[in-house]
Amino acid sequence: MADKKTKSFILRVDADTMDAIEAWAADEFRSTNGQLQWIITEALRKAKRLPKKHTSKTEEES
Repeated sequence: MADKKTKSFILRVDADTMDAIEAWAADEFRSTNGQLQWIITEALRKAKRLPKKHTSKTEEES
C-alpha cells in the first residue's frame, strides 16, 4: 500500500466548536485530529469533491 502524504496546518476554531468536536471524537473513539479528518472527508464526499482514486495496474488485474 502506498504511503499517504499529509500536510500540517494551523486551524483556529472557537472554544465552543472545539469542545463539541472533542466530545464527538470521544463518542466515536477517535482522536480530535482523526475526527476533523473524518468530518472534512465526509463533507468532500457528500459534495462530490473527493479526488478520484487511481488504481495500479496490478490492482486492476486482481
